[in-house]
Amino acid sequence: MVSNTIRGLVRLGHDVSLVALNAKKTHANDDVLGGLKNRMKFRAYNIDTTVSVLDVAVNLFSRTSFNINRYYDQGFEKLLIGEVRNNNYDVIQFEGLMVSLYLPAIRKHTKAKLIYRAHNIENLVWQRMSLQKSDPFKRSYLRMHARRIRNYELEQLNRFDGIAVFTTQDKETIQGYSTDVPIEVLPVGLRLEKYHPDFEKTEFPSLFFLGSLDWLPNREGMEWFLDNFFKDIAEGELNVKCYVAGSDIPERFDDYEALGKIFIQGEVDDAMEFINSKSIMIVPLLSGGGMRVKIVEGMAMQKCIISTTLGAEGINFENGKNILIANNRDEFYDAIKRCITDEDYCKQIGINARHLIEQQHDINIVINNLVDFYQSLIAVPSQVLS
Repeated sequence: MVSNTIRGLVRLGHDVSLVALNAKKTHANDDVLGGLKNRMKFRAYNIDTTVSVLDVAVNLFSRTSFNINRYYDQGFEKLLIGEVRNNNYDVIQFEGLMVSLYLPAIRKHTKAKLIYRAHNIENLVWQRMSLQKSDPFKRSYLRMHARRIRNYELEQLNRFDGIAVFTTQDKETIQGYSTDVPIEVLPVGLRLEKYHPDFEKTEFPSLFFLGSLDWLPNREGMEWFLDNFFKDIAEGELNVKCYVAGSDIPERFDDYEALGKIFIQGEVDDAMEFINSKSIMIVPLLSGGGMRVKIVEGMAMQKCIISTTLGAEGINFENGKNILIANNRDEFYDAIKRCITDEDYCKQIGINARHLIEQQHDINIVINNLVDFYQSLIAVPSQVLS
């Protein structure tokens, strides 16, 4: 997503720098950046965002959330200050709430317009997760973090010069927080030339999930799905294989494996090859927010997608035409049953999905709108951080 934005800006002739904050367990992804490193300034800084049980316990008595605080690093802040002092930037874009920790330091040392790219409304992610918990302690704990993150989030929003969101729903939510800075809806944009569906290499029928299970909404959604459909898939009521792939899959997910039926694969070498090899994408998202990049990519690969309404948030879908919406077990069951018994129907949903992405998620269109947003902000005097 970030690489597509950078590539589009570079294509239009803009000078771009990327300063990446990486958790120690990850590395700057050369495959994602590709040849971009030769066309921009790039620096990466590794930190350890691991939280111990003691950290969690101590945080119970704090007014802030460890989920925010763990992304602060003094060394990275110094690196950012040096970067903005030594370069005359017109615009600095913050990707996600966690890096907004560095907003005060950057504001002091630059006249650039500071833009917040909101990947989610973070406090709503935690609120929705709390609603999925039956355990009173877990529910209360998640609500506590939702309140703390909400306080922080609302404080930060008005400190930016502009906000870019992925969905109209997110824009309306932020406006409801009495945010008075300009907000622009800019959906996920894809380089469509990278997405080459090939039905001859697709296993039909097959279900698949692809995503990071380090993100709690993904993990909880897949736990719900596997708990509800393990027996149907493993014992053959639904005659289909199910594949779960992605990063940071907990070891306990191995218990969901069923010989010849349910496969817990972990990370895959080539995400597009994996998506192409399966026929029906499932997105059982019960909490979270924003726009799911993997759904947009799945649609670009002409996949038939079964998702909750929340999972498909922000996409201008038509249920039954370019996606199938299922919000409970019965609706998921009916959608899966229909798809695995009617290959032509499944293919047509995917073809319609690709048409939607071509019309509304072409990166070239999105980037032109982003640049227009930048230029509208540059014409306005910067605010002073209070």
